[in-house]
This record gives sequence, C-alpha cells and structure tokens, in this order.
Amino acid sequence: METSQRQTYLDWLRIISILGVLFFHSAMPYVAEDGWHIKNHETSNLLMESNHFLHLFRMPLLFFISGTVSYYMMQRRSTLSFIGLRFRRLFIPLLVGMFIIVPPQIYMERLANGYKGSFWDWYPSVFNFVPYPKGNFSWHHLWFIAYLFLYDLIFAPLFSWMISPKSDAFKEKLAALAEGKWVYLLMLPGIIWFALLSNVWPETNDLAHDGCYLVYWLLFLLAGFICILQPKLMDSLERNRRFALSIGFVSLMIWECMRWNKFEPGYSNWPFHGNLFIYLFIALGPIIAWGWVLALVGYGKHYLNKKHAILNYLNQAVYPFYILHQTVIVLIVYYIVQTQNESILSKYIYTVGITFFVTVLTYHLFVRPYAITRFLFGMKPKDKPKPVTQVEKEAVKPVVALSA
Repeated sequence: METSQRQTYLDWLRIISILGVLFFHSAMPYVAEDGWHIKNHETSNLLMESNHFLHLFRMPLLFFISGTVSYYMMQRRSTLSFIGLRFRRLFIPLLVGMFIIVPPQIYMERLANGYKGSFWDWYPSVFNFVPYPKGNFSWHHLWFIAYLFLYDLIFAPLFSWMISPKSDAFKEKLAALAEGKWVYLLMLPGIIWFALLSNVWPETNDLAHDGCYLVYWLLFLLAGFICILQPKLMDSLERNRRFALSIGFVSLMIWECMRWNKFEPGYSNWPFHGNLFIYLFIALGPIIAWGWVLALVGYGKHYLNKKHAILNYLNQAVYPFYILHQTVIVLIVYYIVQTQNESILSKYIYTVGITFFVTVLTYHLFVRPYAITRFLFGMKPKDKPKPVTQVEKEAVKPVVALSA
C-alpha cells in the first residue's frame, strides 16, 4: 500500500490471511479428500473439516484485501502507470513461478506416482505447454496472482474513474450504505451468483473453465475497493462487526449441523422437493464467507490498526512467502509421507513448522537482499540510504568541553 493514508489493519489482515493459507496447504496431504499433489497413506476426516471451514473465507478475504491494495496503488497514478506496476508486481512473479517455483511441485508428484528420471531429464517437458494434470505446465497455487492480474488489467479504467473527482457523486451515494446495516447489501450479488452457478461451473482455478468462481472472487475484490473508497463503509463494518460475526457463525453452525447429519441435497434425509431449497442450502457457503470476511475486516479495523516495528518486514515478506510456500510443502511432504509409525497430527505439525522455517529463511537469505530477486518476486526496490546533509553532519559532531 503506497500512500500516506495507509491503513495498518489491512496489512495485518493480509499477513494473517497468508498464514491461514500456510495452515490450509500444509493440511492438504493429510485430509480425506482427493485432488492434491502428494497424499499420506492415512488421512483425517476431522482435518478435512477444518480445511473446509478455512476454504470458505481464506481466499475471499485475500481478494477483499487485494481490492484495498489496488485502491492504494491507484493513488497518484494514471491507468497505464497502474497497469505497468501490476505487470511488474504480478505478471513477472507469475512467469517466474510457472517456470521456476511450480515445476518442482509437479516433478515431486510425478516421482510419487512412479516416475524414475532426474529433474533435469523431466524439466524440458514443461515447455511442451501441455496443461496440468495431463502435462507439466501449470500455475498451481499461483492462480490467485493470475486472477488478480486479470482483474486489475480489466478494471483499471474503472478504478481510475472511481478515485478521481469525477466520481464524487457516486461516492456520496455509497455513503448511504453506511447507515444502519445497509453495507451488508454488498453480500447479495456474490451470494446469489454462487447459489445459482456453483453447481454448473465447479471451481477449477484454471481461468478458462472457472466461470462461477471467476466472478465470485471478483465481487470480493470490488467490495474491498468500494469499502476503502468510501471510508464511511469501513467505519460501518467496524461498528457492525458483531452483527457480521453473528451472520458468519450462525450460518456456519446451520451448515455444519446439516452436513454432519447428512441433511443435504443428494442424501435420503433431504425432505425438500424442487430447486429452491437446493439453492438456499448452497447459499449458506457464500453467506458464511461474506459474514466471516466482513467480520474480520471490522474486528481488524477495531483492534489491529496499530503499527509495530516488525510490520514493515512482515509486509514485505508475505508476498514472496506466498509464492514459495507450497513448493516447500510438496518437497517436504514427499519424504514425510514415507515415514512409518508417525501420527497424522505429528506429520501435520512438522509440515507447518518446517515449511515456515524453510520459507522464511529462503526469503530472508536469497530473496530480500538482492535487487534481481526482489524484482522477480514482485517486491519494491530496496530503499536507498538517504544522503547525510551538512546540517545532519553538524548535528552529530562531538561536543568538546571547554577547559576552565
């Protein structure tokens, strides 16, 4: 966030979100669910339930915060300048990720499935550009960066208009949503869209076949931009944070009770006929997501709007950490799942701890210090030391005591 109006709580929420992604991805090898790169021979249904809960709001929160980041980056920039900045911060790291960071993940998966060749024998197959899983070309967890780049590219002209004086009338109309609890009308488009189309277009993260989620994630980003554009909306989220948490909590309890008792579409216990009740059940997912996202923003604004000496370091580290972390997980898990007589819990804790340790040190030792790696990982250039002025030199001269 690049303005004097920087809101510290948004940085803290961004850091917390990425930490949540670490716990989520570290659990994936051990959950009782297909579809991840390397699986432990024993899995846990309870760990899967925790991941289901995190999955409901972890990415929505990241997209909401990304909307606020886009707002701050638009300050004092033209549309083209903003696009150029996002190209450097998003598209360059995405390319680096697809050709350097992600391939080791795919290779380790191929090893787990019986491949016998070396990494260097296998690596040229990436340049066949056959999409994963049939081929070895993918953005894997970096889909988030691809989607964010696309959103900012398409909506840059709109963002530019929204922050300009030309939109003052629009901003005044937005202020009406800050009265009472009208701000929660921002939830409705996403809830309706998801309920109607998520079964038609399941989540793929491949952009081309992800029609439902492509718009669903976008609505969180736009909500973040709108709420930071009109500060009264953020004030409303802070004021009504208990209401948002109540929505998120109650809807979660209803959803979980129905699921655990198999009281959902597709099971014999489901007593309703017609599509309306199916849509209402599906709508619980986005209601939970919006409730928790808006609650976390409200509570974050109330409690986390405080600076700390370590915040600047963490705020710079969090993006490279996101890019690196899943590759570290897959490399570690390939060996962890081969261990015997270890509980799922001990393997999970070890995965989280070692991933955090390796990723942070990789960032600190090999990404943070060098201009080229900072550029490749989408970081800002290092601040140049300020020249010492003559006045400052005079100020630090030692005082010589006069002898009597």
